[in-house]
Amino acid sequence: MKEKITQQSIRLFEKKGFSETSIQDIVDSLGVTKGTFYYYFSSKEELLMDIHYRYIYDLVENQQRIIDSGQQGCKDKLAEIVHMLIDNIDEQGASAKIFFREMKNLNKEHLEKIIPLRDQFRLNIEKLIKEGIDQGELKNHLNPPIVALGILGITNWSYQWFNPSGDLSSREVSDMFVDMILNGIAAE
Repeated sequence: MKEKITQQSIRLFEKKGFSETSIQDIVDSLGVTKGTFYYYFSSKEELLMDIHYRYIYDLVENQQRIIDSGQQGCKDKLAEIVHMLIDNIDEQGASAKIFFREMKNLNKEHLEKIIPLRDQFRLNIEKLIKEGIDQGELKNHLNPPIVALGILGITNWSYQWFNPSGDLSSREVSDMFVDMILNGIAAE
């Protein structure tokens, strides 16, 4: 039931927004009582934090698997991370929207659980860029923190406009991003 509550809440939060969705809306849509909701979550904000945590934790785990794969160079790992991010928006678009749009509704205590994971994701990209520079795969004048933020800005914002059932697949979109990013930062 906890997973049903979470998935239904994701749909409602995406459609109506976190603030406009009540616990009553959630339980009514599932045909359960508020007691059922409170058995799994102490508040609507705890549910939101759980959605945020699961989303960013899974991204960091997938990113770490890519980074730990020893057979690829830094450029290939960056490309794979971009593909993973766009595929994730294809597969979990509603959770991505909630993650980026509703973070403002988390209190300080909940943010302290989310922000370190979000920062770790960014820092992993920075480290990969630095390694690429050190290994001669990427231009040596790049500023890794700025390039990492640029990559995240390009990929993360796509949750706003990417339509998985549109003209381009997630792979086609991410291939364009990879080409744009790597041809702009690859060593000559």
